[in-house]
Amino acid sequence: MKMRCFSFLMFLMLGVYAFAQKDVTQFLGIPVDGTKTEMVQKLKAKGFKYNSANGWLEGEFNGREVELSIVTDNNKVWRIAVMDKWTTDEANIKIRFNNLCRQFAKNEKYFPLNENPEILESEMIGYEMLVNKRRYESAYFQSPVKLSELSEEENNKILSEMGFDKDTVDSLSDSEKKEFNNTFVDYMTEKYWSKKMVWFIINDEGLKYRIVIFYDNEYNHADGEDL
Repeated sequence: MKMRCFSFLMFLMLGVYAFAQKDVTQFLGIPVDGTKTEMVQKLKAKGFKYNSANGWLEGEFNGREVELSIVTDNNKVWRIAVMDKWTTDEANIKIRFNNLCRQFAKNEKYFPLNENPEILESEMIGYEMLVNKRRYESAYFQSPVKLSELSEEENNKILSEMGFDKDTVDSLSDSEKKEFNNTFVDYMTEKYWSKKMVWFIINDEGLKYRIVIFYDNEYNHADGEDL
């Protein structure tokens, strides 16, 4: 995974934002949080129009006409689903998917969770999806909007959660620090970064296709609490 290429210090710089659950996934600068009514009002302020007949919003996003669905859990918003309003054919959806991959790849607000998922021009995605049940998707962690260095207190808090302290980490050998870096990435991914997921798929609608992008706030997503 590409994130492992970042230095330990860079991960610590990002970690400051992990402590506040207010740092949740954002869509157009709006936290994916609160009630559906609140979210509708915030999106309407961004220019989207509410379609009461279908229960979604309509407008323009990233140069496309889209339909927005707001998904809640225990009356809290946990997902914004952004779907292309119009379907297209196989050739054009491949171009659309690949362009979106490139846009996310060059956007510093995102960390990729997969290697380059771009689709080859020769690939028959209709056949792959129908016969081989292939799923075309690309996923990312949404990083903080701004980066700032950790305070000593925040640094120590992360290390303490992991069962370490600064002096112990500083005394590690180079090989031990590499192992610690991997442990640190796994820890932060599991506890914090994975809560800010943004991913997209190709949706097959019978030889017609469209892209759906999901902005997920996993802090608000049920994880078996009600069982």
